[in-house]
Amino acid sequence: MKKFILTLALVFAKNVVMAQDLYAASRGNNVAEIEQLISGGADINKANERGFTPLILAVYSNNKEAAKLLLEKGANPNAQDKSGNNALMGAAFKGYTELASLLIEYKADVNQVNFNNASSLIFAVTFGRNDIAKLLIEKGVDLSIKDNNGKTAKDHAILQENNEILNLLK
Repeated sequence: MKKFILTLALVFAKNVVMAQDLYAASRGNNVAEIEQLISGGADINKANERGFTPLILAVYSNNKEAAKLLLEKGANPNAQDKSGNNALMGAAFKGYTELASLLIEYKADVNQVNFNNASSLIFAVTFGRNDIAKLLIEKGVDLSIKDNNGKTAKDHAILQENNEILNLLK
């Protein structure tokens, strides 16, 4: 019985270390290590204590190569952190247009909302990420989504006095 418990503890410890390494490799854009960890059985969609998956961390760190590899290996582009934010919302917040496009290519849901009911478009408009807002509009994002304050992306564009986006939202 002791041997079984020890074996189980070692397997659990190995999985925790592999997951931590995958988070670090994703943050650091270390594609060789990501490839090795995935080949070794690391869970590509396992979230850390804040709910961040390796993909969310790669996107938030603007690591295109890591994000692409994770998506190619089956990372869920719609996984949400503990606030309900996904990788596309992170790209919209940070202004990473290439990553937003990559996520959409891998079937990120352009209409997914977080726990405040804010969409990626609301993030893009609120933070003045016009290129991402344009991309989302081109991809057919739902313009009628309202956040928990009852505001649409257009309402946020008005608040931000973002005339470029207001013209697109007409």
